[in-house]
Amino acid sequence: MQEAAGHLIGEHDFSSFRAAECQAKSPVRHLSRLDISRQGDLIALDFSANGFLHHMVRNIMGSLLHVAKGKRDPDWIAELLAAKNRTLAAPTFMPDGLYLSGVSYPKEFGLDTEPLYRQGLI
Repeated sequence: MQEAAGHLIGEHDFSSFRAAECQAKSPVRHLSRLDISRQGDLIALDFSANGFLHHMVRNIMGSLLHVAKGKRDPDWIAELLAAKNRTLAAPTFMPDGLYLSGVSYPKEFGLDTEPLYRQGLI
């Protein structure tokens, strides 16, 4: 799963992970971090990007879990990115267990937006 996640880091066209209802003008996003860790029986994924498309995280989760379960090899994620075709990816993952822990904005907005987990509040 970690190897597969590495293919997603950087600036890409995330059309393969975009919901049909997405209204973003561009599917290009820069995913700067996708950390995967195990916490007991749970697997935690921490995403950071310059923005997310509609259902992007849920769609990435569905495909990464396909890799984790051995249904696909890690390079399949790179193939999905290149294909830019949502119908080739895994089903959308359920929202249960997915949490938005914070939002950061550029400094020029003057907002205190450090995510809660970085402040030690969660």
